[in-house]
Amino acid sequence: MDWDKPMNEKFALSILAIVILFFVQPARAQQPGKMSLIGYLSRGSGPGANEEIFRQGLRSLGYIEGQTVAIESRFAHEKLDRLPELAAELVRLKVAIIVAGAGAPPVQAAKTATTTIPVVMANVNDPVALGFVASLARPGGNITGLSNLSPEIGGKQLELLKEAIPKTSRVAVLGRITANVKEMEFAARSLGLQLEVLEVSGPDDIESAFNAAKGKRANALLVPASSVLAAHRKRINDLAAQNRLPAVCFAPVWAEDGCLLAYGPNTSEFYRRAATYVDKILKGAKPGDLPVEQPIKFEFVVNLKTAKQIGVTIPPNVLARADRVIK
Repeated sequence: MDWDKPMNEKFALSILAIVILFFVQPARAQQPGKMSLIGYLSRGSGPGANEEIFRQGLRSLGYIEGQTVAIESRFAHEKLDRLPELAAELVRLKVAIIVAGAGAPPVQAAKTATTTIPVVMANVNDPVALGFVASLARPGGNITGLSNLSPEIGGKQLELLKEAIPKTSRVAVLGRITANVKEMEFAARSLGLQLEVLEVSGPDDIESAFNAAKGKRANALLVPASSVLAAHRKRINDLAAQNRLPAVCFAPVWAEDGCLLAYGPNTSEFYRRAATYVDKILKGAKPGDLPVEQPIKFEFVVNLKTAKQIGVTIPPNVLARADRVIK
């Protein structure tokens, strides 16, 4: 029966190979892949809701912190002159992507620090005018992401303000004279409103802007999209209440913090969408080929607590149009 021995040996070797594959393959499948390092750059004062929403966005796409992705966060604590140094630090860490949140200054710092590492803007007003991208459809270069740019929004805000407070005649607008303000002026004329644009380029201008609004006899306030204004949201809302100025603000979060009316995109959602850009870039997409997203969904919020505080009554037809009413 010696002629059977080679066959038995072959059979035994086959069984051994199957056993080895059975134990080795799962172990191989459990080995983590290359972990991607993401830089998160913000002008803010530390981890907050927006960064957590970004992390949630990554988790919803299947990323696991500490296994497939790691995040290095840098916060300027509103000291904007620190942003270039923090951006350069992320570049030295050789991050795969920089996510730049809360307006233009972090994006500018990242743009200056690198021309090769992809940069995802989380929330910028007009990236073309700011020189971050060549166009919204074809950004080119290493920057793409999300813009809150919507030229028609100012007109809609004024319309809602006039409907909510029919006696409104003179509206103070915080910020700078931009293309958006010019669009507002056109809408204001059709509504019989006069705009008083009050320059606010930094926190030191806020108090004086409210004094100027009082001097110009403004009887309402409009707060447009601005990273400077957003960083001092509570202070602006408090001053509007103290001066009994009915205000319409850019994003729903403003109404949640005390603004009478808010109409605009949910800017917090931008940070969830930023995670989709990170995902696409990690999978090989070039940032210059990914179109910049603009908001397509807007929310109208009314804060009745503030209405009571400043002594105004919001008409029922306006409340009926609201997506949310804060009571």
